[in-house]
Amino acid sequence: MTQIIDGKAVGEEVVARVKALTAELVGSGSRPPGLAVVIVGEDPASQVYVAAKSKKAKECGFHSLQHTLPAETTEAELLRIVAELNADPAINGILVQLPLPKHIDSGRVIQAIAPEKDVDGFHFINVGKLGTGELATAFVPCTPAGSMLLIERVRGKDLSGLSAVVVGRSNIVGKPMANLLLAANCTVTIAHSRTKDLPALARTADILVAAVGRPEMVRGDWVKPGATVIDVGINRIPAPEKGEGKTRLAGDVAFDEAVKVAGAITPVPGGVGPMTIAMLMANTVTSAYLAAGRKRPGF
Repeated sequence: MTQIIDGKAVGEEVVARVKALTAELVGSGSRPPGLAVVIVGEDPASQVYVAAKSKKAKECGFHSLQHTLPAETTEAELLRIVAELNADPAINGILVQLPLPKHIDSGRVIQAIAPEKDVDGFHFINVGKLGTGELATAFVPCTPAGSMLLIERVRGKDLSGLSAVVVGRSNIVGKPMANLLLAANCTVTIAHSRTKDLPALARTADILVAAVGRPEMVRGDWVKPGATVIDVGINRIPAPEKGEGKTRLAGDVAFDEAVKVAGAITPVPGGVGPMTIAMLMANTVTSAYLAAGRKRPGF
């Protein structure tokens, strides 16, 4: 029987641990973890994400701060706000919601965030630490970090001897995911749109991670029997069966086909999605522990 990996349940476990760690930190006389979220412009999807992050931060007992800036905000003004947050001891995590308006260089803004407050894990210092296996001091991007926790629930922490294929080479998911799997002793291949005979390569994977942003691209016959399949994709596709103009969420994996072959698989929604915000909370409480001179907590 294929195991459907419940990301919502695992995410709730992570959040419960974050709440306990926060209570312990505050109980010992330290200030609560602080998370600052900065959003520029009126992108509706970004507003939904930011609201969810701020709500979860308050639920965890964090000091939660939100800067909502107009779309015409200059890059200089945004950098000034980031610098203020870097200098604020009450803030442990700084999150600038992407995408930013076209006149702002998002790379420059992300690199302006202090690495020890970079809870998204996008600063070159954290990217470099992850790439060199310095996991003990790195902040890892939230989606790959959450995906890795789900894999560990199925396969354990030591993945020695297992073959992993990551489909997708983005800096936000594909590359960090590959580095996490390497650190756990997997043999890792990164595949992408230019890979020759992708289905045959995918079939070699004991762990198959799909992060391409193309709905249901990974078919059931791409999956090795018994493989662990992690579907990072969140795509809106037409759902005429629900009525005219209706849509539904679909992953990068054709779930109905893959579920018949895989040993374990994440659904969409309810798989990787809930883990992303949970790991953002985990990174923020970790930053607060380090700032207080405490030992880094594990998850």
